[in-house]
Amino acid sequence: MGEETKNNIEEQKEILRNYEEQNQLEESTENEGIQISNDVIAVISGVAVSEVQGVSSMAGGFAGGISEVLSGKKNLAKGIKVDKDENKVKIDVNIIVEYGTRIPDVAFEIQNRVKTSVENMTGLKVEEVNVHVQGVNTNMVNKEESEQSEENEAFDEDKKEN
Repeated sequence: MGEETKNNIEEQKEILRNYEEQNQLEESTENEGIQISNDVIAVISGVAVSEVQGVSSMAGGFAGGISEVLSGKKNLAKGIKVDKDENKVKIDVNIIVEYGTRIPDVAFEIQNRVKTSVENMTGLKVEEVNVHVQGVNTNMVNKEESEQSEENEAFDEDKKEN
């Protein structure tokens, strides 16, 4: 993971801490409990997903991509849909995987990390974590091919000089 991504993750965690501290977790008078916003659950899930090896990026909609470009910050809730019903949560995660990774292993790891993170931080019961693979990032393959072709060109030039 790049330094910029790690900084963004730390920044998102700090935002989440501030969010909780500023009483944006509303106290309900009806059930005398804490209401946790779907956005908070989505950010927690996004941090968990970003730590899984084999995930290239999150697959979000057009609007999410525009807001990310305008703000200059990575939105960790991008590509995550949360359905909350009282103390039960269903989470849908849309991802793009790296080429060459085993998709069932990546999906299983995402399910475990998201479920554990959300349950530990919020106390809510996670019923489902559905992983939707929206694409495969093949840039790594293209990068390797271009590096190999550059090496071949350099070898050919050395051959011509001798």
